[in-house]
Amino acid sequence: MERASLPVLYSLFFAPKALLLRRHPQISSRVALAGTEVTISIVTVQEVFNGWVVQINKARSVEEVVELYGYLSQTVALFGRVKVLDFDEKAGEKFQQLLKENPALSKQRLHKDMRIAAIALVNDAVVITRNYRDFSR
Repeated sequence: MERASLPVLYSLFFAPKALLLRRHPQISSRVALAGTEVTISIVTVQEVFNGWVVQINKARSVEEVVELYGYLSQTVALFGRVKVLDFDEKAGEKFQQLLKENPALSKQRLHKDMRIAAIALVNDAVVITRNYRDFSR
């Protein structure tokens, strides 16, 4: 029996020298197993860019700034090659529903995770994340 092809939604959190840019073996193998379209959420784009901005602003040398801008440039190129799933009206409604159904998850620190979950649910996407703790709730 052939498996239906579902989009795979990356949920990456900023890490220096982003895991996706370095083709992290666990992430790559999970994508290969899914054998389907790889996407990212607009929330992930925000998180990654915010992370690079923080790192660039903390840099203490010109060499470090050059290196970090190089990674930022690679990130921009990557995001131009993959489909980015929006936080649209359907996702917004699903987000509100999730918050209503799960009051324990309404903490502000979980809102980005909940937005990613909402995006995945309305797009029938499989979430690949290293953040098992928050997404398993």
